[in-house]
Amino acid sequence: MVISRLVRSCFLSIVFMVGFFAADVVSAQTGAEDEQFGPVVRAYLGYLRNEQGVVDDRVSRREVNVAYYRRNSNRIRALRQMAIRIAQETQNDYLPELEAVAGDEFGLLFERPPRSGTLKIGEVLQSTFRYLGVVRSGEVFYVFARLDPYERSELIQQINHNPENAANPAATDPASGAKVTTRSRRVNTP
Repeated sequence: MVISRLVRSCFLSIVFMVGFFAADVVSAQTGAEDEQFGPVVRAYLGYLRNEQGVVDDRVSRREVNVAYYRRNSNRIRALRQMAIRIAQETQNDYLPELEAVAGDEFGLLFERPPRSGTLKIGEVLQSTFRYLGVVRSGEVFYVFARLDPYERSELIQQINHNPENAANPAATDPASGAKVTTRSRRVNTP
């Protein structure tokens, strides 16, 4: 009886040590992959790793259900994929504030949610978000970048000074959801 408990506890200890070792190896590999980026992008990727840790902890304590865990893990993976894509394409150490929503979550970002089939990459919605594209991470996520205050005020000025908007007052109201496309901001690093 005592020997079987001792064997069981040793077995469980070995399993936990192997699990922690595997987690450290994965963490080290992910950290090494992130070394190709600057400090801002690395910090964001670290933030996403921490968020995944929080979600993992909450599910392990049974605070959330499996569907919540799966969706949020997939969302974090989608945000990571988009952040890496932006960093690699622009070669800049800059990331906008990213939001990833599933098709049934558009109402979380927009008062009048757009139809997913009408979105165009680079399109600005409600003078607040730029649509970046779709990421498939277990399910489909639509990724948006929140415009920074300077981009937003520039966009509002463009809308107000455009002669075509004189005939269309809805286009001059940034809250109207007028769709305007702008180019992405480019930040050069030394």
